[in-house]
Amino acid sequence: MSPGRLNALTDGVVAIVMTIMVLELKIPAEPSLKAVLAVLPLLAAYLLAFINVAIYWNNHHHMMQSARRVTGGVLWANHALLFCLTLFPLVIRWIDDAGVTPWPLASFGIVLVAAAMSYDQLERALIRAEGGSESGVQKALGSRMKEWMSALLYAAAIPAAFVSPYISVAIYVGVSIMWIIPDRRFERELFERSGR
Repeated sequence: MSPGRLNALTDGVVAIVMTIMVLELKIPAEPSLKAVLAVLPLLAAYLLAFINVAIYWNNHHHMMQSARRVTGGVLWANHALLFCLTLFPLVIRWIDDAGVTPWPLASFGIVLVAAAMSYDQLERALIRAEGGSESGVQKALGSRMKEWMSALLYAAAIPAAFVSPYISVAIYVGVSIMWIIPDRRFERELFERSGR
């Protein structure tokens, strides 16, 4: 199977996830500052979730440019990632219902940890599909320090939500800022492979 079909599926699911998230938003109950302030926590949660889904999509897009072969293992690893991304609207809805409280914020972290782990498994599956050290994905990745640091920070944010949900929010925002620029390692590998 070519990476193109996998990309098409991923694009479709991510578009649906982003659409569902925006449909979860509530408009202010009345035209007043008080009503606007009441929906700001939900808007902030939506923004953070949207940015995280976009980060995964951007990096998936760049990684798949280096991929040359898709196997059954790659398909299942990609499905695991998509499953994790589809959980964001559920967590957004919970934050809307419960507010900025420990359980919804810890659950946001669980979804982020699961997405990070499934993305890592997708990288590993692509590397295996292409023969290990000969893989374009393997050549591009190099050190995975940023990935591991992100997963550890997400994991730390889960229990931190029970100390203060705002500590978790700060961690989630900090990790998102680390990833806001798409992963350039894959662009460099493609540039080198093309001989330019």
